[in-house]
Amino acid sequence: QVQLLESGGGLAQPGGSLRLSCVASGSVFGITAMGWYRQAPGKQRELVALITTGSSPNYADSVKGRFTISRDNAGNTVHLLMNSLKPEDTAVYYCNVRVFLRPDYWGQGTQVTVSS
Repeated sequence: QVQLLESGGGLAQPGGSLRLSCVASGSVFGITAMGWYRQAPGKQRELVALITTGSSPNYADSVKGRFTISRDNAGNTVHLLMNSLKPEDTAVYYCNVRVFLRPDYWGQGTQVTVSS
């Protein structure tokens, strides 16, 4: 099993910044990718950013140039730096971890609200 602990999030003004972090613990051997999804009220969960071992990060078109995903050298922590936030970025953000030959793991979610 893999446990995920998310931190960060909260309230930001339009144009502001927030940083999300997610630490994976437990059976972390074999992690192939770590990333973030988000779900706004009344909408489907969508990919925000994903970093796969040995590959360049993938970003949703809506966040390219504003958000940056990174992973620490140990490979079990992923960060999402969100700059130039917009009201439409308001959502619950979920950490996602993919492990070889296992179902995806999900964090509990952290609220991000962008409002003046």
